[in-house]
Amino acid sequence: MSINIIIQWQDQFGKWQQYQTVHHEGNAYQIAKQRARSTGKRHRLVDESGALLDLIDP
Repeated sequence: MSINIIIQWQDQFGKWQQYQTVHHEGNAYQIAKQRARSTGKRHRLVDESGALLDLIDP
């Protein structure tokens, strides 16, 4: 059984927008970390039920 990790980013209005769904938590973290750095926006990882797994600030 694999878990789906959803990568989301926070827009200028404070709303969370979905970016991508990944099956491996390590890869999800690396993608979100890289994208947060390049876009300057906050990203977060959530699971399928909406539970927060990690919050990444640029």
